[in-house]
Amino acid sequence: MPGQHGYSALTVRGVELNYRLQGSGSRPLVCIHGVGSYLEAWDGVASRLGDAFRVLTFDLRGHGRSSRVKGRYEIDEFVGDVLALAAHVGFERFDLAGFSLGGLIAQRLALTHPDVLKKLVLLSTVAGRTPEERERVAARLAALQAGEQGAHYDASLSRWLTEAFQARHPELVSQLRARNAENDPTCYAAAYRVLAQTDFGGFIDQIKTPTLIATGEEDEGSNPRMANYMHQCIRNSSVAILPGLRHSILIEAPDTVAAMMRRFLLDQHEER
Repeated sequence: MPGQHGYSALTVRGVELNYRLQGSGSRPLVCIHGVGSYLEAWDGVASRLGDAFRVLTFDLRGHGRSSRVKGRYEIDEFVGDVLALAAHVGFERFDLAGFSLGGLIAQRLALTHPDVLKKLVLLSTVAGRTPEERERVAARLAALQAGEQGAHYDASLSRWLTEAFQARHPELVSQLRARNAENDPTCYAAAYRVLAQTDFGGFIDQIKTPTLIATGEEDEGSNPRMANYMHQCIRNSSVAILPGLRHSILIEAPDTVAAMMRRFLLDQHEER
């Protein structure tokens, strides 16, 4: 039964996963957040799609209210968590949207379990990193593994949100800092390792699911070059580069993201 504010929990192979179902629509949609984040990051988008979709969001293992699992994380564990939650809530086939690390999990699921997917949305995610891009993300991982989480977060704010948005929303930035401080540094680093060391650039041409790819024009890590590369590799795909935005498009531009997802997911011409 749903708990306070609609939160529920499911135990999957000894890991308790905190999840929430939102929306009164009939079309099932699963949304996966990024490293160091939590299911509420999708609230702005989910609330705008609730008339047409039944939206499942959840805290990744090691994040939010889910179990703070210690040790090495593997991407197929995250995929298994998604599939278990979807089955638990009765989603036989569903649309899948992933942000950042969530987009890598979504890519992996599309490659290994395509039959459960209707459409795929890849937001601010990565594929086909250059050697220089691999070096940069490896350096950030090394800093995290050395325990420099606070410095990493402060440096990340300018990569995630424009200065103008930060200036307009100081209370939200404070809330984001506070939520980040609640992260377990070991779990954060374990999840970041998956982000840093996973790249399906050589495989994503095997994705046959209709796919929408989008990223911010000024996103340095999940940059427009990668988005266009994914678009070139995935035959049945479209791409959107969002002007003036950086990494955290879910937070800074939920109207834009929700409208884009609605058009793509409800377009009957894209259906298999």
